[in-house]
Amino acid sequence: MGDMGTVLVTGGAGYIGSHTCKALSAAGYTPVTYDNLIFGHSEAAQWGPLEIGDIADRQRLDEVISQHQPTAILHFAAFAYVGESVADPGKYYRNNVAGSLNLLEAARDNQINRFVFSSTCATYGIPQTLPITEDEPQKPINPYGHSKLMVEQMLADFGTAHDIGWIALRYFNAAGADPDNQIGEDHDPETHLIPLVLDAASGRRDSITVFGSDYDTPDGTCIRDYIHVSDLAEAHVLALQHLEAGSESGAYNLGNGTGYSVRDVISVAEKVTGLKVPVIEGGRRPGDPARLISDASQAHDMLGWQPKICDLEEIVGTAWAWHQRQSATNKESAIV
Repeated sequence: MGDMGTVLVTGGAGYIGSHTCKALSAAGYTPVTYDNLIFGHSEAAQWGPLEIGDIADRQRLDEVISQHQPTAILHFAAFAYVGESVADPGKYYRNNVAGSLNLLEAARDNQINRFVFSSTCATYGIPQTLPITEDEPQKPINPYGHSKLMVEQMLADFGTAHDIGWIALRYFNAAGADPDNQIGEDHDPETHLIPLVLDAASGRRDSITVFGSDYDTPDGTCIRDYIHVSDLAEAHVLALQHLEAGSESGAYNLGNGTGYSVRDVISVAEKVTGLKVPVIEGGRRPGDPARLISDASQAHDMLGWQPKICDLEEIVGTAWAWHQRQSATNKESAIV
């Protein structure tokens, strides 16, 4: 156990949350995972206590805070399916906005004055300028993006009113898995491109659908900025340390600054796995921007953040190692 203090990590049993708990632990913090386990996995909470609870449950939040006395909150807990947010906006505003408000009030009432928030490039909507800097106007095009932008606004307002230091981290496309292969990506349903492509390569699913091949990009498919999950995790530790040093609140983009197309990802996956990826050509999805590429120089300059796993082949390699480990585990449990 470290001596850097205890941090409450909501959604700490999820994909990015669990990788961040590992990074916090390595930096000497004790991460207390607070997760309702709807999407999280209890086995992902390996670096500190797991407290099962919902961010909507103020009584449970107060119990856990009074038991563990955290000095900061890292807030990952959210619903994150864009399509579902369009179909069922109420679910997203209730969980992501009202849930975060409940958590912020718990922080205020328990005198926790450091707060790091998991935001998203979806708050920018369809960008006017590339690469995207933090000055890009925030004009979300779906309820998911709106729900995250609303929390950024609440953070700013709570910061002013109650002297809470905050950092919102706007992720681009989180990808890959822990290089030590202890944890990885395990969503149900899975919507992220890399695990879907690996599933198609390994025969776990029949094919991958490419949504739109007529975009104004070199190969006609969407371009995204893939950032390794361990690099994202490291940025949260740096953000927390930035707040502990008394530095000012604000929002930061987290991305590689490099764009890869859907076809790039498929061809790299074929190279990494040595397998063929069966592809179906589909139509465009509404609201998919042709290109999303980050300018993360603010995070480099202000937080001292430098992504280490930047090469797409290396990112996909870590995801494939985890994928194979899961397949082996699933086979064993099927045999038993």
